[in-house]
Amino acid sequence: MDCSVQTLPAASDLSPSVLSFLDDKFRTKENLTEASSLVSELQTQCSDLDRTLTDLNWRLGASLVAYASFSERVHGIFSDISAKLLELVSSTSSHSSIADRKGGRGNGRPEQILGQELPALAKEVAKVETVRMYADLLYISETALKLDSLVGDIEDAVSSTLTKNLRKHSSTQYSEEMHLLAIKTFKQTEDVLTSVTKTRPKWARLVSSVDHRVDRALAILRPQAIADHRALLASLGWPPLLSTLTSSNLDTRRSAEVPNPLFTMQGDLKHQYCENFLALCNLQELQRRRKSRQLEGYNREVALHQPLWAIEELVNPIALASQRYFSKWVDKPEFIFALVYKITRDFVDSMDEVLQPLVDEAMLSGYSCREEWVSAMVLSLSTYLAKEIFPVYLGQLDEESVTGTRSQARISFLHLVDLMISFDKRVKSLIENSGMLLSFQEDRNLQKISCLSVFCDRPDWLDLWAEIEFSDALDKLKPDLDNEKNWTMKVQGAVLSYGPEDFRSPAISSAFLRHLSSVVDRCRSLPGIFLRSRFLRFAAAPIIQKFLDCVLLRCQEAEGLTALTDDDALIKVAISINAAHYFESVLKEWSEDVFFLEMGSGQGDQMGKPISEKNGGEEPIESPERGIFDEEIGKLGGFRAVWVEKLSVIILRGFDACCRDYMKSKRQWQEKGEEGWTVSKSFVGALDYLQGKVSVLEANLNGIDFVGVWRRLASGVDRLVFNGILMSNVKFSDGGVQRFDSDLQVLFGVFGSWCFRPEGFFPKASEGLKLLKMGEKQLQDSLAGGEKWMRENRIRHLSVAETQKIAMSRIFTN
Repeated sequence: MDCSVQTLPAASDLSPSVLSFLDDKFRTKENLTEASSLVSELQTQCSDLDRTLTDLNWRLGASLVAYASFSERVHGIFSDISAKLLELVSSTSSHSSIADRKGGRGNGRPEQILGQELPALAKEVAKVETVRMYADLLYISETALKLDSLVGDIEDAVSSTLTKNLRKHSSTQYSEEMHLLAIKTFKQTEDVLTSVTKTRPKWARLVSSVDHRVDRALAILRPQAIADHRALLASLGWPPLLSTLTSSNLDTRRSAEVPNPLFTMQGDLKHQYCENFLALCNLQELQRRRKSRQLEGYNREVALHQPLWAIEELVNPIALASQRYFSKWVDKPEFIFALVYKITRDFVDSMDEVLQPLVDEAMLSGYSCREEWVSAMVLSLSTYLAKEIFPVYLGQLDEESVTGTRSQARISFLHLVDLMISFDKRVKSLIENSGMLLSFQEDRNLQKISCLSVFCDRPDWLDLWAEIEFSDALDKLKPDLDNEKNWTMKVQGAVLSYGPEDFRSPAISSAFLRHLSSVVDRCRSLPGIFLRSRFLRFAAAPIIQKFLDCVLLRCQEAEGLTALTDDDALIKVAISINAAHYFESVLKEWSEDVFFLEMGSGQGDQMGKPISEKNGGEEPIESPERGIFDEEIGKLGGFRAVWVEKLSVIILRGFDACCRDYMKSKRQWQEKGEEGWTVSKSFVGALDYLQGKVSVLEANLNGIDFVGVWRRLASGVDRLVFNGILMSNVKFSDGGVQRFDSDLQVLFGVFGSWCFRPEGFFPKASEGLKLLKMGEKQLQDSLAGGEKWMRENRIRHLSVAETQKIAMSRIFTN
């Protein structure tokens, strides 16, 4: 036996590429006779490759030496140019100064510089430019060769992977090695392209050409990598069986948990899956880097943060398997939400323990497997709801709208929305309760974990929901509106947090606010300021308008029946004003909350359109920030102002009617007052009427609006007394002045219950009485003194003509 013959190594020690090569060359026993020729051929090829490699190394060394030589020459030429330029500057300045001193043109040195040295300098600069261009050409050629070599390696690796995948005997391990080799080369290529983009921005065509070839390779590699990942998931037993779940145990913790293949996988299968998952993450990170470079200078956040491909591959088969059950539960949507939540909850821990370390190893920054898993499951549910569930419920609404009975369809629709809101809260807790910082704070990210995001693409569905919500609120409010006790019974503890005012509001305002608050709470679950704002304008604003219509109708009824002349009508209007003021104050308090401030500052229009659309696409007009309910608050304030003014006018009109005889009697001001009376008899009835009506309002109207009523009333009475007595061409004797003084003091006393100095609210009558009480000498001075005299005597609310008229009406007896 010949002991010099060496044994072949074990097959397990050979690489997949060597095994594949041997399988191709030695298919049958007859091929063994060609072994010697094959060895010679391989040796020849190796020798050729060694020579080629040596030649390439020599060329690379020569290129580097040449490049260094050119760099030294360029440095020397630049140094020489710098020295000559310094010499030129110094000689020019020195000769110019000498020529200036001598008054001549110098000794001809400037002409020598212009005629001889500058052309030589220009030639040197041209040489430098030539060298620089040559160096750039050398650099670009080397870069182009390097990129061509890298892209060629990528295309070879992708082509090899594609070829092996078409063969039945291809191994998964070989495919993974080719994927990793291709991804490594991809990263090297991307590093070169990033460097070229930053240092040579003018080489855009070279970068574009390479990007085109790389994109074609990626278009082949990514589907292959995903196909391999799907095959590996199938071998793991994914998706897990869902047949153990029934509608009776879906929403209980005690129900049998679905087995998790991510926890049960072991050995080589676990290693292969981890390697495959890591390769897919690396490929996505590479794609993210490429997008980041290509979108430089643009808004890149949306384009860069894409869902994790590997997590999507876990969710898609589960979503398909779940739809078999979903189709049976169209009329029982609570089972659909329960199943999706259970699957999401049962597998969420494996995302942290098994997959998150792989994502971190791939350096995919900003990704949480837990959040990606939850958002992908929610997205699959939202897609199914939009395609299968909502059309069915909308069809039921359309059918019942024809018959005029929409109660059952509305109930089903609102029940579906309730389930969506509850599901979103439970899903959000899966992320918040994990101890991680929730990254879904912005509206764009919040949409990923909310099944209510179906309304983002279908605002018409949102409008329909708001309409149904408003209709449902009105149905619930109808019994409260029909109960008259709610308009008389006051709200207990109706005091707001920011002030001690008691608005004496009826219970009906509390009922409206309760339903309005319910609508607002449901709105909070919507994932976006735009959606929340639009929903409130279609659901909440009409509730406020309905309330305003109700209180306005009651006031109009009271006015139409009695013209507000009796106390019951005044009380009815006062209660309506109280309700409106309390409602307005609550809305103002709400508007100070951040939730409403965001919608007010972010809203673009009255009915959900952006500002730019309202302005015909032009730039939005800058305006101060507005609250979401500012328009409704303004309407409530306007309602109060109108009816407070009406109350004042009605009482003033009645007071005028009561004191008409008192105003017409002009002779009384030339007589003494009645004996035993501190006030004129004809004025008593008017004062009694005034005090009675104001007392009714004081007992029934809230304090803030009551102040407005009596102040307006005082101002009106002041004008009435001033114009009806002082300006009516009457003559005042001493007795008349005393009588007028007594009447005014009693009038001031009526208003003294609500202020310390009531005479201050009767400025014209008070200053008129002040003039009447002056002596004859003072009044004569007033006729000549004019405005100066009025300032000196503190007459500020009367004109000069009025002052003179009052002074002339005074009669003095000797």
